[in-house]
Amino acid sequence: MLPHDRLTVLDVLRGIAILGTLGTNIWIFMYPGGLLGYLETGWGQSDGMHWGTLALQQLTQGKFLGLLALMFGMGIALQQRSAIAAGIRWPGPYLVRAALLFVDGVLNYLFVVEFDVLMGYALTSVVVAFMLRLGSRGRTAWLAAAAAVHFLLLGLIVLALAIFGGDISSGVTAVASTGWWDMVRSRIDNVWLFREEMFFIAPMSVALFLLGARLLDAGVFEARGARLRRWLMGMGLGIAWPLDMALGVFGGDAGIMAGRYGTAPIVAMGLLAAVAEAFHHRPQPGVGGRRLAEVGRMALTGYVLQNLLASALCYDWGLGLARRVPDAWAVSATVGIYLLVAACVMLFCHIWQRRWKRGPLEWLWHVSYRRLTRRSGTSGNVAA
Repeated sequence: MLPHDRLTVLDVLRGIAILGTLGTNIWIFMYPGGLLGYLETGWGQSDGMHWGTLALQQLTQGKFLGLLALMFGMGIALQQRSAIAAGIRWPGPYLVRAALLFVDGVLNYLFVVEFDVLMGYALTSVVVAFMLRLGSRGRTAWLAAAAAVHFLLLGLIVLALAIFGGDISSGVTAVASTGWWDMVRSRIDNVWLFREEMFFIAPMSVALFLLGARLLDAGVFEARGARLRRWLMGMGLGIAWPLDMALGVFGGDAGIMAGRYGTAPIVAMGLLAAVAEAFHHRPQPGVGGRRLAEVGRMALTGYVLQNLLASALCYDWGLGLARRVPDAWAVSATVGIYLLVAACVMLFCHIWQRRWKRGPLEWLWHVSYRRLTRRSGTSGNVAA
């Protein structure tokens, strides 16, 4: 695969990851109590919920969070290659990128959504940037250690939920049906509650970042990676995906927990390999692939924009559809709103890139990076 093709497939995968995260979050946006209400009812599961609805929610649960983490790891590895080629000490100026991403995450958390991932990924990227200075054996050791810690913690939590049950009620009043400023104040007052997942998934994020970098080095997008892609698709889509769906539909809170943080990242690896394999059979993407690549090139803008649009449609400071839509129409409305928001994001990215190379937030990031480092940065998307 040519370098240009590799960059295209990275953009497509990044676009899939961004819109895929909305596929998970849209159920939270459309839940009347917002994130707090969603968690207090056991991941939005009401008594007697139809298995089809559970399966629909499980389709995206955790998969694209994992895919986005893999893409972040690949982005850091590419940044390291560029820095070494330019004779720049690593991680050096990359730490400025991580700091800017953290600031973006703080603003997104405070003023847009309480389930932001950028803050956690920014902190993880700093840790991984230093780990990438190690040799292959050192990286492998840290990857294995991070994965072991994650699965140990996850196993203990899942076991406790399965045996003793669990009450994840926060005791905090949901504010999705209040004004915008009230939601901002709630995020400030309950910062630990809303940010605790960031710390829980830290070992998993480190492992996935390092794994993404390793897959890139192993040639997952190149001709020599054909066997690796087949293995990843077999493990991720052939084994982990059916198990993940069964856990989400029939496993209750423990099953969703095991799926979101256990099997879903493995499914993400299968999805990555499947898209990479498709590019080898058809190097030039079709219309859908080009639209996804455009979202991938404006990943930060797309991520924030889809959260803004969904908030405006679902929360009471906007149209308040989460509270206004009757229960009988909730599932159809949720799917419809997802398709509408995704289409709007893709359309915006397409129109914007007909005139400008970088998205608005990518441009702001690029200018900030250049002024802070006095260098001409080459990339401004969320996964790099």
